[in-house]
Amino acid sequence: MQRKSTIAFFMALPLIALIATLVLYPAGYAIHLATLNKSMERFVGLGNFFFLFKRETFWMVVQQSCIFAITAVIFKALIGFVVAHFVHNIPARGQRKWRGMLLVPWVIPPAMSCLAWLWLFDPSYSAFNWILALFGIEPVPWTGHTGWARFSVILVNIWIGAPFFMIMYLAALKSVPEQLYEAAAIDGASWWQRIWYVTLPMMRNIIAITALFSLIVTFANFDIVRVLTAGGPIDTTHIFGTWSFRVGIEGYDIPLGAAVSLFMVPILAVAAVFILRDITRRGNES
Repeated sequence: MQRKSTIAFFMALPLIALIATLVLYPAGYAIHLATLNKSMERFVGLGNFFFLFKRETFWMVVQQSCIFAITAVIFKALIGFVVAHFVHNIPARGQRKWRGMLLVPWVIPPAMSCLAWLWLFDPSYSAFNWILALFGIEPVPWTGHTGWARFSVILVNIWIGAPFFMIMYLAALKSVPEQLYEAAAIDGASWWQRIWYVTLPMMRNIIAITALFSLIVTFANFDIVRVLTAGGPIDTTHIFGTWSFRVGIEGYDIPLGAAVSLFMVPILAVAAVFILRDITRRGNES
């Protein structure tokens, strides 16, 4: 057994080295950058972090990032769950066609689809406002007002990410034994009770893992906000990725930008520990 473990380790060594090169080294370098001054010539320790704590814009970015990520993940999970049930109940011959069509928003490069959404939100030629005008409704400033701009970026994120939840949940639904549903039906369980007491408990691990993965990706999102609003109006739609780019690249303060990006780590670490601990606890109970 020890010999097999050693062989397995050496076979996985190239992948471990690749992960260390592409993940650990950039992470360590980012930590190093965050401890330097603007000219990257002097060590300032936690000075950049203390400076961020005093900026009102930083706390607005934290708030917006949490609203953006949590709201988008919740709606993506709900929509993905509903659509997965819809596709699951379609006869097998027609499922392939529906899966292909519903995966299109997720397959298209986000930057390209965001350009199409930007046209839909255009203040002068918005297709949405044209439809609203047919019903006598005033045009909506989709990206020009704080509330509507936040709604717009969250809507696009849901549109892009919901198919991922759908395909993951659909795979989980395929693994639920039909005998459990038949037994529940014999016991007189309603449709809602079968979902609550059979489907959700059988899918809870994949739901948690999918939500955690999506939360990480959504927190680190860049292209949607960058293309649609560029952080405006007045920095109210900035999230960690876009504000880090604004401060570090456009503001020529790379150490401060690195410090901004590193603030995602403790937030996501807490979420990961909470979700994974819950999965482990439920696994031990079962």
